[in-house]
Amino acid sequence: MGTAFPAPSALPREGNASREGNASRAQEVYRLRGEIARMQRRRSDVPFLPLDPALEGLLPDPGLRVGSSYSLSPSPSLLGALLAAPSQKGSWCAIIGMPTIGVEAMAGFGVELERLVLVPDPGPRWLTVATALSEVIPLIAVHPRSRVADADIARLNARLRDRGCTLLVTAPWPQSEATIRVEETEWHGLGSGWGLLADRTVTLRASGRRHEAPSRVRVRMPTSLGRVDAAPAPLRPVAPLPVPAHASQPITVESDRWAVAG
Repeated sequence: MGTAFPAPSALPREGNASREGNASRAQEVYRLRGEIARMQRRRSDVPFLPLDPALEGLLPDPGLRVGSSYSLSPSPSLLGALLAAPSQKGSWCAIIGMPTIGVEAMAGFGVELERLVLVPDPGPRWLTVATALSEVIPLIAVHPRSRVADADIARLNARLRDRGCTLLVTAPWPQSEATIRVEETEWHGLGSGWGLLADRTVTLRASGRRHEAPSRVRVRMPTSLGRVDAAPAPLRPVAPLPVPAHASQPITVESDRWAVAG
């Protein structure tokens, strides 16, 4: 299973003395740092975190750029697709502020739960938790629960670059490397009042400051096995061949050769 940390919302609330509150918050940050310091080295030496092969061509880079942030649609499937490849290659991941995230679904996408840290409900201190985890966790996904001042965003982005941490934010995020959105969703498996949902085909659209134009990839997400896979090219209708006006006799096939009947 993933590693779940207690939510910092258990800390003393605003009614307590300011000095005690500051001391408790500092102790919580140090505790988190102590817990995660034993998990992984401080910084990765690679410039990119890997992407699933089905997502090839979505970004101008061969993977998620280390030290950058990305804005995502709030889609658990998209999140699982982006976390799977790095975790399989040995990188620790963290999910912050998503108490309803399906851990089994993350495992179905290929996320290694042994290298997954969960902070389901950090409350208004999600930014503090994200900053602390960025010390050693190379890939963090967070759902912001409150607005953040521009100065705090700038400080966090600087911390990401310094620590070599990549941030996935399920909301609009200033100075993000790219914005990835889920579009044109189509479920398969249902007939006219019957059937079971088998898989889903979506278009992923990425745009950003380093994109000359928005890029799109069509994928099955999830497949019937819960993973992400490239979607087959759609079949295009073919117009029937025109029948010559002088053709008065039908055409049949005999012994793999065209012959005129009659």
